[in-house]
Amino acid sequence: MQTDNIQPTPDPRRWLALALLALAQFVVVLDASIMNIALPSIGRAFDTPTEELSWVINAYVLTFGGFLLLGGRMADLLGRRRVFMTGLAVFGLASLAGGLSANEGQLIAARAVQGLGAAILAPSALSIVTTIFPEGAERNKALSVWGAVAGAGGVAGVLLGGVLTDAFGWEAVLLVNVPIALVAVLLAPRLIDESRAELAERRFDIAGASTVTAGVAALVYGLVEAEGAGWASGRTLAAFAAAALLLATFVVVERRSSAPLVPFRVFRLRSVTGANLAMTLAGAAMFGLFFVLSIYMQQILGYDALEAGLAQLPLALTLVASASAASALVERMGVKPVLLAGLALFVAGLGWLSFIPADGTLVGNILGPSLLIGAGLGLAFVPTTIAAVSGVGRNEAGLASGLINTTQQVGGALGLAVLVAVATSQTESSLAGGAAPQLAVTDGFQIALAAAAGIALLALVAAAILLPSERRRSVAAGETVAQL
Repeated sequence: MQTDNIQPTPDPRRWLALALLALAQFVVVLDASIMNIALPSIGRAFDTPTEELSWVINAYVLTFGGFLLLGGRMADLLGRRRVFMTGLAVFGLASLAGGLSANEGQLIAARAVQGLGAAILAPSALSIVTTIFPEGAERNKALSVWGAVAGAGGVAGVLLGGVLTDAFGWEAVLLVNVPIALVAVLLAPRLIDESRAELAERRFDIAGASTVTAGVAALVYGLVEAEGAGWASGRTLAAFAAAALLLATFVVVERRSSAPLVPFRVFRLRSVTGANLAMTLAGAAMFGLFFVLSIYMQQILGYDALEAGLAQLPLALTLVASASAASALVERMGVKPVLLAGLALFVAGLGWLSFIPADGTLVGNILGPSLLIGAGLGLAFVPTTIAAVSGVGRNEAGLASGLINTTQQVGGALGLAVLVAVATSQTESSLAGGAAPQLAVTDGFQIALAAAAGIALLALVAAAILLPSERRRSVAAGETVAQL
């Protein structure tokens, strides 16, 4: 077993291991978006009202966001490869159960367990990447590959969801995960050595794990419940109150613990704090974007599932290309300039897309903004991930990985809830003013996309203020980062 108080010799299998880890992360991110295209088919199959279909997405996001920090710390303490393989197994079995579901309740339950598996495997996968690649140019290159593959998962989910739903039915979007998970479980022991943190005290922080997991889950539940029940409803307010109490308790527990789940000293690193705040806001804008865009293309433009998926292919390809280029740009320019440029493109693309009309076309109204958004997301997410794990000790690699995944998921749940509420409010207002239903719904989408652009602009401002400036210089021993 590789231990973290010894700097290992670079593993010759590390690039093959990266391919396996990136594939696993691709599937995790994919499953947060792939169901969007399949939702109309699921609704018809189970005769489920549209407002209840969001729980097929939310059940996954709820458990994914709630258990990520716990999953990250489990990886550090119990063994990163072991936890990764366990998460894969849970994810694959839940996908099988979801694909075989006979009713809406079974599907939602399976999606919740699937989110749990994702929360276990995602931070362990990223922490393995940070431990097998030393900080500097090589890690940045690895994280560029990671960002390209994982970032494309969110967009590719819409495309693959359309292809699979159209060809085989909605069940295929879940069943496709089963062989991937099986192959990954079989290959992991051959490509990845076991590693874990070597700490003076290996006690597992049960109180901290329980309060933060329950607190984040309550927060995400409150955000997703606000979509249907309203922000001032009793259930929503109770969930927020419970989240506040639990997270406050978590802070108290952690400050008193000799072996905390989340050592707050990690937030003294401006790169970690800035990256996580930027990811929260960018994730909020991104999740809302994909939900709105998928519904717009199917309900307003009349695309079928396959057409809606293909319409987002340019965005996906642009994202992969820009993420692939991000590593070289970071080496040349530093993390902060590349991140700010990516977020600026993202804001511009969302702002442009907010003018979509009810009689829009792919070429005239969607293609241009999609290219800007894809380029922006690729350039933004790679340096954000690099910043989130820069300067973090190897003993806390899983923690840092869990944090950046958690902020993305919580931000995504927040964005989805807020933007759906904004769209619904505007649609109701337009209908009350006498607008035709199709025009009223489009009005709601326009306002929601404008709000998403505003949220992405906040991410840009946060990154500009919080992330430290840097300059890179090459030395004989490798790459160093000098903070100005």
